[in-house]
Amino acid sequence: MSKTVLITGATSGIGLATARAFAQMSWRLILTGRRQERLKQIQNELQATGSSVHVASYDVRSEEACQKLILELPAEWGTIDLLINNAGLARGFDPIHEGDSKAWNEMIDTNIKGLIYMTKYVSQGMVKRQSGQIINVCSTAGHEVYPNGNVYCATKHAVDALTKSMRLDLYKHGIRVGQVSPAHVEETEFALVRFSGDQSRAKIYEDFNPLKSSDVAEAIVYMATRPAHVNVQDILLMGTQQASSNHLDRSGRKYDG
Repeated sequence: MSKTVLITGATSGIGLATARAFAQMSWRLILTGRRQERLKQIQNELQATGSSVHVASYDVRSEEACQKLILELPAEWGTIDLLINNAGLARGFDPIHEGDSKAWNEMIDTNIKGLIYMTKYVSQGMVKRQSGQIINVCSTAGHEVYPNGNVYCATKHAVDALTKSMRLDLYKHGIRVGQVSPAHVEETEFALVRFSGDQSRAKIYEDFNPLKSSDVAEAIVYMATRPAHVNVQDILLMGTQQASSNHLDRSGRKYDG
């Protein structure tokens, strides 16, 4: 039997790249996100390659919606072997005294609360079966901070702390818990969302080579395919032209082509 993976935030970026990577390995996919039409397009794309795909449109910020999703999964989709908590965003790039509290709450509710809600309801089944794996998509912002990153960095530091504490709660039930922490990643909507659709401000990758969403997907697949006795707790990823959040070689894209 193929294993089943549930990926939150699967309509674009790292979530979509990860869905495609697991589809190539014949995993069964439960893909979630807020954009129902986009989910259907992805479902059709992956099913055309022979993949088995179930999609569900909801908002991870709602605990009720998260619980309902898990409770109402068709019986044949009820056993989730791997949960990938990918849904998340950055909103705004302002110093703390000029920040937008609405944007702060959106990041806190999505990046922290959404991850908690999904983990709670998916892990209950894993505990019953005494097996499973959870991989959280963290960030280098969960390991260091940078100017104007304030609340976003705080949410990703929370993801790092949650990953570590969840592991302490779940390891005795045979459940592996880890995270992947990428730096700048293109082929995503991250910058466009952070700058509220401002195309010019979102052009932040033109003078260096960042990671690609497929690079992060490969790291996640690696974590998920280790032998049962191996748990990769964190993979910290940066492009060659990046040494930290504040140290980038912006002298041109040196590795294109």
